[in-house]
Amino acid sequence: MNLSAVFMKVPEGYIGFVEELPGANTQGETLEEARANLNEAVAMVLDANRALSAQSLEGAEVIRETLILHAAGNGSIRSGIWCGFLRQESNHTVYVNRKARRSSAVPRHREVNDFLARKICDDLLVPRP
Repeated sequence: MNLSAVFMKVPEGYIGFVEELPGANTQGETLEEARANLNEAVAMVLDANRALSAQSLEGAEVIRETLILHAAGNGSIRSGIWCGFLRQESNHTVYVNRKARRSSAVPRHREVNDFLARKICDDLLVPRP
């Protein structure tokens, strides 16, 4: 998924925000500084959301799944390709592109390298990032 960073020139320098992520906004004296600050702001918003979620769900029995969203065109889910969780097996998780009737078994890893990312995209018939 790609997010839209928006920057605007102001007398003090630049302000920036991410359209799809409320709370991810920043400023900088230069455009480069605003870009760097916005990357940090996005990371901080995601970390804060994870912490708030963990706190509010503490003690609750929940199902946590990885959601893979690969949007095309203007980034709209409606115009894009949706891939999601199908089931968990003993050593891997199976994701599905229901529209294309394709699935991909993904080994359980903390990180997905470029080779595995390309394989998953090919399996699910989605464009490579």
